[in-house]
Amino acid sequence: ITARFPLGKFIAVTGVSGSGKSTLINSILKKAIAQKLNRNSDKPGKFKTITGIEHVDRLIDIDQSPIGRTPRSNPATYTGVFDDIRDLFAQTNEAKIRGYKKGRFSFNVKGGRCEACSGDGIIKIEMHFLPDVYVACEVCHGTRYNSETLEVHYKEKNISQVLDMTVNDAVEFFQHIPKIQRKLQTIKDVGLGYVTLGQPATTLSGGEAQRMKLASELHKRSTGKSFYILDEPTTGLHTEDIARLLKVLARFVDDGNT
Repeated sequence: ITARFPLGKFIAVTGVSGSGKSTLINSILKKAIAQKLNRNSDKPGKFKTITGIEHVDRLIDIDQSPIGRTPRSNPATYTGVFDDIRDLFAQTNEAKIRGYKKGRFSFNVKGGRCEACSGDGIIKIEMHFLPDVYVACEVCHGTRYNSETLEVHYKEKNISQVLDMTVNDAVEFFQHIPKIQRKLQTIKDVGLGYVTLGQPATTLSGGEAQRMKLASELHKRSTGKSFYILDEPTTGLHTEDIARLLKVLARFVDDGNT
């Protein structure tokens, strides 16, 4: 067969079960582009020739795999907005008086985090023959931080309270900080305004993880030569969420991407 994919367009590949959609896109086209951009990638399936790959400079496979495999990963860390929030807390007067730097507000390193739970906010109890059980840390009560760190406030909220905010609330809370507000708005735009900033990545569904990846792409600077591949992106989505997803994909195409 000969297939043509117009660049800079929104393309849907459809067909009955077993007709070869996945083979054509995932096994051949995706791997051929990846091999051209990154010589270490997997070998593509058999094909004679592919032309036009020189017009693509980035390949982004937005699948439904988790955005992180541990409870430490969350929407704030994945999209990079947590770095900006920690910067903001480090610039408060209280933080400056105490000599707290940005790292003080990280739950991944010693200093500001609760050491009883190593910044997880939860303790894992192994049940041997049953699934592991997680309980809130008795020292920090699930806040992830030690009491000194929680004494630093921005607009009457400490860093843990900010992580407990939904994206919708955070967009309003940080409305005067464009750098932060812009990233949060992209999460809201893909229909994930109800998710909290600190929600463990392991609790997000496949569809939510996929849209979180889209949100992360939205605030990156586009070259107009990116090639996005989404496998059944509307599975399990409400019609309202599908409408939001289509608007986001249209934004990518408007920038010249495929």
